[in-house]
Amino acid sequence: MTYNIIKVVISAILIALISEVAKRSSFFGAILASIPLVSVMAMIWLYIDTHDSAQVVQLSRSIFWLVLPSLVLFITFPLLIRLQLPFYNALGTAVILMVITYFIAINVLEKFGINL
Repeated sequence: MTYNIIKVVISAILIALISEVAKRSSFFGAILASIPLVSVMAMIWLYIDTHDSAQVVQLSRSIFWLVLPSLVLFITFPLLIRLQLPFYNALGTAVILMVITYFIAINVLEKFGINL
């Protein structure tokens, strides 16, 4: 239980740190946010939990294939804001479009024999 609390606290601290840095500089906040910290932490936690490098490699490969659909969020959100959509509407719509893109990408990858 203590281990899970430590994981949550470390993860929350990183998110809060990125948020605070972004308030002062969107550029440096973006640099921190673009570093795949969550992915790296997930790989570390998975390895600590399982000591299975093959499972960590599979997670890494799955992350690689799912980065492309996640980019839809970062493309559509600014466009929707420029179209004068309210913030939460734009964000919600961008997230929905991203989720749809995930499903499409997963189906396309499966057709090419790539199973996540």
